[in-house]
Amino acid sequence: MPKDTRALRAERVEPASGETRSAVIFLHGYGANGRDLIGLAEPLAEYMPDTLFLSPDAPEECIGAPMGLQWFPIPWIDGSSEESALNGMLRAVDDLQTFLDGVMVDEDLLPEQVVLFGFSQGSMMALHAAPRREDPVAAVVAFSGRLLEPELLADEALCRPPVLLVHGDKDDVIPIQALPEAARALEAAGWTEVYAHVMKGTPHGIAPDGLGVALAFMRDRLGLS
Repeated sequence: MPKDTRALRAERVEPASGETRSAVIFLHGYGANGRDLIGLAEPLAEYMPDTLFLSPDAPEECIGAPMGLQWFPIPWIDGSSEESALNGMLRAVDDLQTFLDGVMVDEDLLPEQVVLFGFSQGSMMALHAAPRREDPVAAVVAFSGRLLEPELLADEALCRPPVLLVHGDKDDVIPIQALPEAARALEAAGWTEVYAHVMKGTPHGIAPDGLGVALAFMRDRLGLS
């Protein structure tokens, strides 16, 4: 990890049981912040009572949404260059990897006790970061995102954690086609566990049916069911 990684501040919801046996790390979208997804802990906690929920803030102020944050620039929204977007993404991934390492040490958790749960740009982060860790996390849940740099995945992947891709079929921000494209790229890169769910009539967001599928997937991969 580079020495200039930025410490990520995170929203936190303690396990309902008072005992931490797993963690879900929410990664918010472009122009949002950690508070945007931490509310998902409430409906999930009943079924994951020993789970710690963390939702870190992205490291940069958002150019395209001045009140929010971004993991990295998006050229077609904020006018940034492709080079700055790529460099920003790689630096943010380093920040996230350092954050994940710290969570596992501080909470005494193994990688197989941790789930990455992303939305939109947060899904891009999860799908890029998780395969480039030496030890696989329990699962990656990616809502309404896309897989970045699919052509590099086969060569750069160090592990292949189970992935659930969820997308609304009325998404006008990131088209639904991003889901099958990601699934094909993951499978071509050697993934054996790639699952998908399409939220019918859903725009760019997280619908109840998608959250229910994600809950079942996380519980199964964490050994809670």
